[in-house]
Amino acid sequence: MFPGSRGSPIRTDQATESSTQEYAVNAPTTARPVQRKATRPRADAVRNRERIVTAAREMFVEDGPEVPLDEIARRAGVGNATLYRNFPDRDALVREVVCSVMDRTAHAAEEALARTGDAFEALSRFVHAAARERISALCPMLSSTFDQHHPDLVAARDRVERLVAEVMDRAKAAGQLREDVGVGDLMVALAQLSRPPAGTGCLVHDRFVHRHLQLLLDGLRAPARSVLPGTATTLEDLRHA
Repeated sequence: MFPGSRGSPIRTDQATESSTQEYAVNAPTTARPVQRKATRPRADAVRNRERIVTAAREMFVEDGPEVPLDEIARRAGVGNATLYRNFPDRDALVREVVCSVMDRTAHAAEEALARTGDAFEALSRFVHAAARERISALCPMLSSTFDQHHPDLVAARDRVERLVAEVMDRAKAAGQLREDVGVGDLMVALAQLSRPPAGTGCLVHDRFVHRHLQLLLDGLRAPARSVLPGTATTLEDLRHA
């Protein structure tokens, strides 16, 4: 201690400790990302979305794809704001309906593949189940202006084509389905026979659907009684037609 000074001398180790503590308090910190759990949609929100898609599918079949969105919201029992929150424009809703019908058709094909026994009977069950999905209503929607290359639509389309091809290939391998038909042939026939074009209002024809489909199925059985003109049609052929 110097003469005349007051207090005790500061030890070197104390000074270092004090400086370190001060830096620790004032040093900039790096923010760590907050881990948030992915929130699931509320059950009522999921139900509302499903109701909108179901109502849209029904009205597209009855009145065509240009039916007013307000009318779809009314049938679904939701407000317009709820519809637009789920589907910001008509294209988004049409795409969801198309994907929904394709998914349900693919599920029918999966059920057919899960059946053991008669392969042609499994194909027949698929054909009648697919007709109940009203796939004929897809035709005017698929020719509309929405993005036909959207990943969701492409994935749903590829899944349907793959599964239906498996159902048909199994029946061909069993010698029960004629060799000169392709997936596109079957799906076109289904669309044409399942009911009149969407929006015609001819619901009375529904009672003939399964009768006419059975006539189609009889014509698909092997051995073939005639030679079909042209070549077997794929869904890819239909997309470029």
